[in-house]
Amino acid sequence: MLQALHPFALNEKERLTALAELAILDSTEEEEFDAVTRLTASIFGVHSAAVSLIDKDRQWFKARHNIALKETPREVAFCDHVVAHRKGMVVRDTHRDARFVKNPLVTGAPHIRFYAGAPLYLRSGHCVGSLCVIDGRPRDDFDADKFELLHHFAAIVSELIEARKSRREADIAAKVVTSTPDAVLAANRKAEIVYWNDAAAKLFGWSAQEALGKNVTRIIPEDLRAGHQARFERAAKGGPTRLVGRFVELEARRSDGSVFPVELSLAPWGDAAQGGFAAIVRDISERKALQADRLASKRFLDAVVSNLPLMLFVKDAETRQYLLLNKKAENLIGRPADTMLGKEDSELFPERGPTFRQNDLRAIRSGNPECSESAFERDDGSVVNIRTTRVLIDGPDRPGQYLLGLSEDLTAMRQSEAERWRLARFDSLTGLINRASFLEQVEELVGNHAPFAMLSIDIDRFKAVNDQFGHAIGDRVLEHVGERLLAMADDGMSVARVGGDEFTCLLTGRNLRTRARTLSRRLFEDFETPCQIDAITAYLNMSVGIVVYPDDGNTIEILRQNADLAMYRAKLDGRGEPCFFDDAMDTAQRDRLRLETKLRNAIADDRIETVYQPIVEVHTGAVVGVEALARWTDMERGPIPADLFISIAEDCGLIDELGENILRRACADATGWPAGIKISVNLSPRQFYSGKLLKIIADTLNQTGLPANRLQLEITENLVMQNADEAFAQLERMKDMGIRISVDDFGIGYSSLGYFQKFCFDTVKIDKSFIREIESSQAAKAIVTAVVGLARQLSMSVVAEGVETQRQRELLAKLGASHLQGYLFSAPVKPSRLDRLFTKSFTD
Repeated sequence: MLQALHPFALNEKERLTALAELAILDSTEEEEFDAVTRLTASIFGVHSAAVSLIDKDRQWFKARHNIALKETPREVAFCDHVVAHRKGMVVRDTHRDARFVKNPLVTGAPHIRFYAGAPLYLRSGHCVGSLCVIDGRPRDDFDADKFELLHHFAAIVSELIEARKSRREADIAAKVVTSTPDAVLAANRKAEIVYWNDAAAKLFGWSAQEALGKNVTRIIPEDLRAGHQARFERAAKGGPTRLVGRFVELEARRSDGSVFPVELSLAPWGDAAQGGFAAIVRDISERKALQADRLASKRFLDAVVSNLPLMLFVKDAETRQYLLLNKKAENLIGRPADTMLGKEDSELFPERGPTFRQNDLRAIRSGNPECSESAFERDDGSVVNIRTTRVLIDGPDRPGQYLLGLSEDLTAMRQSEAERWRLARFDSLTGLINRASFLEQVEELVGNHAPFAMLSIDIDRFKAVNDQFGHAIGDRVLEHVGERLLAMADDGMSVARVGGDEFTCLLTGRNLRTRARTLSRRLFEDFETPCQIDAITAYLNMSVGIVVYPDDGNTIEILRQNADLAMYRAKLDGRGEPCFFDDAMDTAQRDRLRLETKLRNAIADDRIETVYQPIVEVHTGAVVGVEALARWTDMERGPIPADLFISIAEDCGLIDELGENILRRACADATGWPAGIKISVNLSPRQFYSGKLLKIIADTLNQTGLPANRLQLEITENLVMQNADEAFAQLERMKDMGIRISVDDFGIGYSSLGYFQKFCFDTVKIDKSFIREIESSQAAKAIVTAVVGLARQLSMSVVAEGVETQRQRELLAKLGASHLQGYLFSAPVKPSRLDRLFTKSFTD
């Protein structure tokens, strides 16, 4: 029986009934089908093409191009395989395919060497035949794209078959129009409604009296009328439109103006003298909702099968023939799926076939999932270890129809078990024990109530080493640090690398605090000697935090937290001394550490805002620039002072990312402002350490399109105090790019007038502390006067910050300040409020 041979086929009796209902077998030639076969043969460059229909005992050609036969016995028909399996089939060379090499159509006329067929489906779901292309020579060039195109042509043929059937059934349909629950209407060639059944009145809300004689476009939503009116009018005149002869999903309009989804099909009526079109309209609101759910489920299942990281196969439980293999199965076995479908394991894998068959039988007999593991040798000689779970599942025809298998490749897992164990215990870079092993040691000591000291060691500014010399050198430095620490270890000490640049020493025995302090000082002394890596010299500093068990905590979590707090305090102190945990002293650090975590998340989520404060020209009162300022409001703590969170960002290595984000946002915003408005952005001294600052600035200008002469970068005096030569070198490069450089908060740092000889700054900004006292302090007034005079001599502009009163403004103008900034003019505002300030003149 065909069903026994082809378990994927629908009930054969029903299929034949559906084919018979088409009344297409043994019909006369029809040009629309003949045209498709000619076009198909031409497009694919083959000798022959045909529309093949599979009857009970024969294959009959509804249309054929360059094929002499009208029909063939079913048992020799290639297209029967397409119908049986309900999917397309490609045979690139019949002489190399065991299924067809002895087929009479191959050995005799028409001597088929190449065949490709795509199934013809009815709307009922039955596959009645195929659209096939045939050639007398092999075609290895028939690829997936051509195969997909063939399926598209097959879909067209299916529609032609359905349309033919619809035409035959038109007379029958006319008799049930009046009683159908679907809305049926008809229009004349002027698109005026001439028929309107009761279902239409119910669906659209207009009675027949209200609808008759009106233009059919009244059922079209107003915003769609322009697009659909021409189609309806063309249909009314008998012209071509995709709405005729098929159901199309559209939107329709009710009398109350509401819009809803419908399925609509048009059909012409009448003759050349009088006629128009008739329409069947169905409300598909519920169906659309159901379709959306089903489509989402189907896409999900398709994606699961396609991307399943395991090998999946399905066999017929009786014949043991493979029916389905996924892509992972092809990769794991090493063969294409189409070479294995329809075959048993004994055919495919003679040596392992009996074992696989026994595993199948065990799962079939038990009815429960059965797991087995075996070695499998692929065609290339490589051996893989496969663990397979088999389970019997019901099918559409009978219980327990299919055997489903899921297999995973264990080869890599087996080979890497030893390596994974080693990596689980030791750090791959330094060879020291890793965090997991270290925590096991600590857990054991805590469990035994054995006293110990734990030193948390962090390399200061290691990120700068990575940024300056590259990660390869950074790794060499870490190896060097590990070697030095290991050289200091004795029987009562273990050393671990627990993070990127974090190391931990564990001391056991007596005199723990003394030994911990001694070890720390040895460590500081040892690292006074720089690390020499090839031709590179890296100067390293360490921060060490120490906790002692059980004095500083009785659990691993508390000890690790307290060690981090002590180390963090050591880093802030920067005195080259270890810090023992002190609960009272580290409370503030604990709070700062929590704030650091919040800041890290805020930067990652882009929750640091940028606001702008205008800079006003003294003589004109016009806004000529703005300064970008960072603002952060935490959801729990509220607004966080900028000097606090920027300080934290500098300490924990977040300043580069934060600074880059602010620079990019400010430059992007500035491109939308008037061309004369300059944007000032503050730089942290830490940003100069990374070695990436110049590239970040150049990339930002290129990406945003902001001219370099509109950007002014503000630095503090501390920058040049910390590394004057390197700072000036980078500042010169910025100047060469056309960027203006400003000295911010002048007068509150370690000012040196000699720096003005080494570098030509464009602007000097007087700190607000002097402006605040300028009315009452002769000293403040004298300093401002001196700075203004110096700036004038050096051709620098002067910006007075923190101007809050009109009196301050008048004094500064009298003293010669060129620009003013402060709350007198505006508080820092969001970008959306700047347009009003740009057009405002702050005159006296």
